[in-house]
Amino acid sequence: MSEEIITRGKLFLIPNTLGGETTHGIIPVGVAEIVKNIRYFAVEEVKSARRLLRKLDREFPINDSTFYILNKKTPSEELYSMLRPMKEGFDIGIISEAGCPGIADPGANLVSLAHQKGFTVAPTVGPSSILLALIGSGFNGQEFSFNGYLPKERKDRIKKLRDFEHYVRRTGSTQIFMDTPFRNMHVLDDMLNSLSDDVQVCIASNLTMPDESIKTMSVAKWRDNAYDLGKIPTLFLIGKMA
Repeated sequence: MSEEIITRGKLFLIPNTLGGETTHGIIPVGVAEIVKNIRYFAVEEVKSARRLLRKLDREFPINDSTFYILNKKTPSEELYSMLRPMKEGFDIGIISEAGCPGIADPGANLVSLAHQKGFTVAPTVGPSSILLALIGSGFNGQEFSFNGYLPKERKDRIKKLRDFEHYVRRTGSTQIFMDTPFRNMHVLDDMLNSLSDDVQVCIASNLTMPDESIKTMSVAKWRDNAYDLGKIPTLFLIGKMA
């Protein structure tokens, strides 16, 4: 009798919304079709992952699914057990808290291990606040860097902002960064008080939401037109107009 061949599962990267109560026009129907057939998920937070699955399919069998917690505190040895279902032929989906997994996201660790073990990694299409902010900014889209979160200490944050200014002047490469929402106004204040008047800044907030805002202008103009960013998801960009 020939030995049964088991097809190895794939690791799908499932995008989440950037907020709001609907996936319509944000996550493609094709992604929802893929998700319907997955029963193993690596997620940052189970509650929000369940919410996304229900948005994609009201009848999704949540209780028949297995959820692994994948965050920055997850021990590396636990990653190996997360891949076990794929050895048995089952697909696994990584779901980020917002946007695409693997960018400023602990999902990259599991993706890396999957590659090392020879599994197929399959990213799917969805919203990326970084790319949406970049293409909406009018800045250089050929050369850019995403720098993640700014330093918490104000003096370090100001130094980093000035480094961005100098780098943009020298190379023209767009610099993209963010901070936790409750520090948005601290970042904006530091930018307006420490950067040169002619530096071009784009602020992109609540992307894909009804109150989405993407505005690009000089620091001098921002001083006259700054508004309360509150505690809303925001991307900051420093660059040169195309």
